This record gives sequence, C-alpha cells and structure tokens, in this order.
Amino acid sequence: MSASGENRCPITVVTGFLGSGKTTMLSGALTHERLKNSEVLVNEYGQAGLDHRLLRRIEEKTRLLSGGCICCNMRDDLIDALKEILFEDEKRQTRAERVIIETTGLADPAPIQFSLLMDPILMNHFYVDRVICTLDAVNGDLHLRENPESVKQIVTADRVVITKTDLADEATIAGLEERLRLLNPAARVFRAAEGKVDLEALFLAPVDATAQARKAAAPQAPQNAGTPHDSGVRSMSIRFYEPLDWTAFGIWMSMLLFKHGVKMLRIKGIVDVGDQGPISINGVQHIIHPPQHLEDWHGEERSSQIVFIMRDLEPELILRSLKAFQGMIGARPEIEEINMNPFGGAG
Repeated sequence: MSASGENRCPITVVTGFLGSGKTTMLSGALTHERLKNSEVLVNEYGQAGLDHRLLRRIEEKTRLLSGGCICCNMRDDLIDALKEILFEDEKRQTRAERVIIETTGLADPAPIQFSLLMDPILMNHFYVDRVICTLDAVNGDLHLRENPESVKQIVTADRVVITKTDLADEATIAGLEERLRLLNPAARVFRAAEGKVDLEALFLAPVDATAQARKAAAPQAPQNAGTPHDSGVRSMSIRFYEPLDWTAFGIWMSMLLFKHGVKMLRIKGIVDVGDQGPISINGVQHIIHPPQHLEDWHGEERSSQIVFIMRDLEPELILRSLKAFQGMIGARPEIEEINMNPFGGAG
C-alpha cells in the first residue's frame, strides 16, 4: 500500500442511531462488485458482538473491534486493526481497496477521525473518504429530538440515508429531509426502501468538496423556527468576497476550536486565499482535517463560503470574533451573513 497522496486507502465510516439499518445497508453494499475487496471493521458494545457475524456471511474480511465504544476517545484497537491491515497488505503485496468502519449506534464519529489524524503512519496510508449516516424514517424524528448523539452523527456526515422509507408516509419523509437540510446543508440525502439504495452514488461517487461547500453556504429558508427538536443547535453560513489571509484565518480558527471545540459540531467550507487557489476546510468539533487545495473554481464565483454548526453557542458570538480578528490584522473583507441561526428560538 503506497504512502503517496492519491494512493492512500479510503476509509468509509458508517454511522447512525441504534436500529437505523446500518448493518442491513452494509450487507447489501458488500455485494457490490467494487466494494467486495473492502476490509470491514465493526465496533459493538460488549464482547459478544453480533453484527460482524451477520456481515461475515457476505464478506470474510470482517473484524470485530474489542468491547466498548469507539466514540469515547482515541482507540488503540482501531489503530492496531488498521496497522494490521497495512502489514498484511504489504506482506501479500496487495492492498485493500477500501476500509469500512461500522460504528455503534451511540457513536460520535469525530474521534475516529481524530485517531487517524494523530497517528503519523496511518495518516500516510489512509484517509477518511466519507461519513455515511443512516436515519430511520419511522423513528428518526424521535431520535433527533431525544438523542444528541443522533444530531452529532447527522452533522458529521457527508451522506445521509433515510432508511425504511417503505414503512413511512411521504409527509414524514419530506419532513425529515427538510430537517436534514437545516441540520447539515452540505450532506447529500438518499432514500432507502427495503434496504435498497443507490450504492454507486452513496459509496463510490466522488465527494465534491467545492459543491458541498457551495451547498452548505447557500441561503436556506428558516422553516420550523422555534422547533424544540434540535434544542441548542444553531447554524450560520458566511461569505467573503475578498481573498482571506490564510495564515491569519487559520490562527483565528485554531483559537476558536481551542476555546469552543466541544460545542462546534461542524465547520465546512471553501476559502479564497488568492492566487494559490481555493482551499477546502472540514472540521468536526476540535478536529480539523488537513486543508485540501483545489485545482480551480470550476467556473463558479470566486468567494469564500463557510458554514458553522454549533450547539449551545450563539452564531453572533462567532461572527463578532471573526470580524474583530480581521480588523486587528487590518483586513476588512465584506461579509455577507447567510442562513443566520435558522433554528430560531430552539433551545
């Protein structure tokens, strides 16, 4: 397995609340021709895991991580499992085409990414390609209302699959889709009926960082303002029409995450840094992925757009901080406020 950029092995994280259909969806995915050579890591509470046995019937390369929850902290068993895959591939002079990690139903996916970013060996051989989250069409509203873990899973995701749509009416599904657009406007939403979904688009189609950033920052109509469902969750999208000082912006963002990292559920966007081209940023809580330099603007308007999703933190505080910092360094680019606090009186 080569350590060079494009030759790193992609990791797909599959998350979703308890009973939302992760294992069913993954069982179907492992029958896809282009996913058959995937290594699968399954994390379950306790020592008597079951999901890995269900998946093993289809895919023999399934490993059960040790008891406990992968979401709690940096996990040695995850790091060891990935290094074992790396060692076996080098020994056989082959390589896994993809690693799929199925989390527990109560998992926060952010520490998984933290574990990868903190290990220099794994950083050179693996990267998180996408996070896929399942949401039960029948019980999704209840999960989002009663379980903060479900909201965290949604805002972390690049793809969200509304499962069991054959068991719910259209009004319920449409309502969930609207909630998802407000919670995570950058995520692409899929429907799955009887466990069937467009696997090619879900698992294999490229995650377009530019398109996601544009979608995340696009104006959204703040519907259902005052809903109690997502108590404490706020979001804000901002746009800069002049290039940003990348070093200064990076310092400000580092300070922001150092102070409010636990409350900052998601930062995602595209930043204009001048002649060096656009940079894609992607952060979950206190974890910021290495910035991705994009080739060009793909013919779109040249401007910076960034979305912030936070819990128990007012968007105005973030905006005031950013404006003050830009003023301190003598940079005052025009700021257009978009989608400010779409959850209104929630909280």
